[in-house]
Order: sequence, then structure tokens, then C-alpha cells
Amino acid sequence: MANLRAFAMPKWGIEMTEGVVAEWKVGEGQPFRKGDLLALIETAKITNEVEAEADGQFARLIAKEGETYEVGDLIAVLAGADDAPADGEVDSFIASYKGGEGKPSVAAREDAPAPVAAPAVMAVPDDGNISPMARAFAQEHGIDITGIEGSGPGGRISFQDVQQASLPPAPPPGGGPVDIAPVGEALADVFASPLARRLAVQHGVDLSGMAGTGPKGRICKADVLARVKRDEPSAAAPSGGVEVIRMSPMRKAIAQALSHSKSTIPHFYLRSKVRIDAILGLRAQAKAATGEAPSINDYIVRACALALVRHPDVNVQVHGDAIHRFASADVSVAVATDKGLITPIVRGADALSVAAISRAVRALADKARAGRLQPDEFQGGSFSISNLGMYGIDQFDAIINPPQGAILAVGAAVRTPVEIGNALAFATVAHLSLSCDHRAIDGAVGADFMRTLKGLIEEPALLAG
Repeated sequence: MANLRAFAMPKWGIEMTEGVVAEWKVGEGQPFRKGDLLALIETAKITNEVEAEADGQFARLIAKEGETYEVGDLIAVLAGADDAPADGEVDSFIASYKGGEGKPSVAAREDAPAPVAAPAVMAVPDDGNISPMARAFAQEHGIDITGIEGSGPGGRISFQDVQQASLPPAPPPGGGPVDIAPVGEALADVFASPLARRLAVQHGVDLSGMAGTGPKGRICKADVLARVKRDEPSAAAPSGGVEVIRMSPMRKAIAQALSHSKSTIPHFYLRSKVRIDAILGLRAQAKAATGEAPSINDYIVRACALALVRHPDVNVQVHGDAIHRFASADVSVAVATDKGLITPIVRGADALSVAAISRAVRALADKARAGRLQPDEFQGGSFSISNLGMYGIDQFDAIINPPQGAILAVGAAVRTPVEIGNALAFATVAHLSLSCDHRAIDGAVGADFMRTLKGLIEEPALLAG
């Protein structure tokens, strides 16, 4: 009998609820040694390598590459290196697997039929003006008859009335509301049953000229529904086709976090322009001397860090009713990857030179694009910078990266005519936009921060030290 063991979706961090098997590095039946790389698993922010804890082999690979599985799901079955388990043995192991919360295995869940909810039993008043068949149908399907207008003699609720009430509401023509007032007025001269008239109004069917199939040519429910079905527009296929791309765990996490930020945090924006000719001059000198130079963004990170320690009320995180204020500036820098945006953190940026910040940003960006960031390298931070100027975007407003209190958006540097000393001159100007959480940062506080930041950028000699 083979020594079978479960290989379940691991949990890294308290916020991880699911993961994606990005790639199996070992195939079924292929022996591996302790320490060998078995799989790459993506979480919301990183891609982790899973190594073998002992010699062995995969008796069965259950998880499909690119699919998402909850933490604790059985994604593979392990066996000893010399084992030769039979299919029945592996199937029994999978069927009997219970996860950390007593969940059955993924395979077992897929095979099990979906539970069917029992319809609610609806009480129908004994003295209601309703036919026996309609009563039975309403009780069986849990339909409330109190709002149904009977179409039978004396307003009696018929089987057709209840059956129609059980259907989902028809989509209104053109997306607008349906006016049911004309029933009995505009259609008064039409030889149709009351139910057919109501259906005609609800579905926007013109009954004029329609030949009914009821007694003596009366238009009935079936005639209207047949016209509705005939007139239903077919789904138009896009001319160029559609490529459906599944969201990566990182992109789903970003979507959730930013939707929460934009919808719950009271944003306000402070916009300003800043001349960066002096920084461009410093970069040119550094390039000539060493062959390489920090980026404009590296100087801005340094300037923000110094401004943050001078304005600690902006260097904050917001946690419910508490504001966390930090002594040093941990600046997050937005990095675009093929799986979504991530914001690795330059820790203690106020204590680093521009050159040191440049090296740190490059290293973090490389790790981010390779999916190798560790949680402490992108979680936390006291402030964020998003720079789309390098993509030619003149100006934009960024969404706050919670729980941080503010984020700076940096636009492209553009040669612009400006007044300098009562004379018209040209300068290289960039747009800055500070998005602030108004729960923690007041307008005057943010404005003071922007004034300090502008001064540091326009006199980059102040960034030394």
C-alpha cells in the first residue's frame, strides 16, 4: 500500500484566502529529491516557489495551471519515491480528503451534485378569489399572490396569472421603465384576453393587426409570447472577437483595494507645478561624470521623504478611528508589472542619498516584475508616489493606497514659457497632484507639504546630506 500524503494549497499570511498554481515544475510519477522545486504558486502580490520537504513523487496532479484554489484545497497527492500506487488507491485518498476546515477535496466537490434549494411554501388565504389550480401553483412555487390582479371573471386569479407572476420581469424596451397604464385604454378595442393585453404592454408588443389563435380569433397569451420570442434581438457578436483574460490574484487584490479606497476614503486633491531644470542639470553632471544618473523619480522620492519628516501630519496611515504618524518616511513607489500594479517600499528614504534611493528602487522594481517581492517589501509604507510622466502623461490624480494618508501623482516634464524676473523665459515644468485622505489630512496641512516639496525639487542642492 502506497504512503499517500496530501499536497494542499498553502497559506502565506493571514490575508491569503486563495492562490493560483502558476506552474507545476514536476510531472506525475516523476521522482524528486528533498529541496527540489515542485511548483510556482501565485498569491495576490507575489509568486512563491514551493520546494519538496522530502524525496517522493506526485501520484496525482489535481490542480490545473492558471486555476484558482482556496487555501487548504487538495491540489496534488504525494507518494513515496518507490511507491507504485494504483488509480483506485489514489481515487480513494482524494475522495476521503478533508481540508483544514473539513472541506472535501476539489475533485470530490466537482463530482458532487449541486444542492437544490427547496422552494418556499407560501400560504394562500382560504378566502382568496383564486382558482384551485392557481392556488396549488402559488403554494408549490412560493408565489405571493397579494399583488396579482386577477384576469378571470370578477377579478379571479387564474392559473395563467400566477404563472406569469412567477416569471422574472421582462427587460424594459430601450432600458426605460414600462408604463402599464394604457392597459384597458389604448388596447380597449383590441380583441384580446386581459392577460394578453398586459403582456403586450410589458413587452412592448403592438397588437394591432395581430391574428389571434384563440376562440373566434381572440389574441391570447401564447400569441403575445410567440411575438416576444420572435422579436428578441440576437446577441451581436463583436466584429473583432473577444479575448477573455482571467484576472490574476494580484489584479483582483488591486481592484478590491482601490475600489474600497475610492468609494470609502474622502479624497481631495492639491495640484501644483514645479520647475525641474535644476534637477536635469544635476543629472547631466552625474551622467557625464559616472556614465549613469538617478532618474527624475529618484530625486522626487528623496524630496518627498524630506518633506514628509518636516510635515509628519502627512506621513501617516489611517486605521479606523486611529491615525498612525511615522517618524521616518517609508515611500512606496508604484511599479507596473504584467500582472498588475504593485508598490514596493523604499524604507527610511529620508536617511538615504539620491544614489542609494536609485539603487533601492531599481532592485525593488526588478523583484516586483519577477514576482519575487517579500510581503515586508510591499506591505505598509507611509506615502506613495505614482509617476506616469515617463509615459508622456501631463497630469493625473492618483487613488490613495490605503492605509496610507496620501499619494503624489507626477506628470511629464514639459518645456513651458514662464515669467522669471519680469521676463518671459522657458522652463521645464512638471505637474504634481497630491491626493489626501481628508479624515487625517487637512487642506492647509497638505498645502504646506506641497510648498516644501516644491522648494526641495526646485533647489535640489537641498536634497544632499
